[in-house]
Amino acid sequence: VQLVESGGGLVQAGGSLRLSCAASGRTFSSYTMGWFRQAPGKEREFVAGISWSGGSTYYGDSAKGRFTISRDNDKNTVYLQMNSLKPEDTAVYYCAVTVARNIGTTPYEYGYWGQGTQVTVSS
Repeated sequence: VQLVESGGGLVQAGGSLRLSCAASGRTFSSYTMGWFRQAPGKEREFVAGISWSGGSTYYGDSAKGRFTISRDNDKNTVYLQMNSLKPEDTAVYYCAVTVARNIGTTPYEYGYWGQGTQVTVSS
């Protein structure tokens, strides 16, 4: 599985960004997907996850109420809509794949990772 993130950039506080993660492979629709982020000097943090069908989602505390994860299995793509962005959301954002059915919240549960996309929120 290969994952390619896009959509990052520089945005002012209060603004929005939509990240995309395009996946290769014919079995994309069977994977649970997750978004993580990592700021300099910090551990990789779970942001959001979505089940293979899109029927279940789960969010980290920092994302609840502001971010929305979704997927389009016909396009082999998972999205992260980020609204009301804050400077503390600044990080490299990664998408990841796990073969597990449950939405894991630790990096160790995910076996495939994209290269990441930088999100910078200015105050």
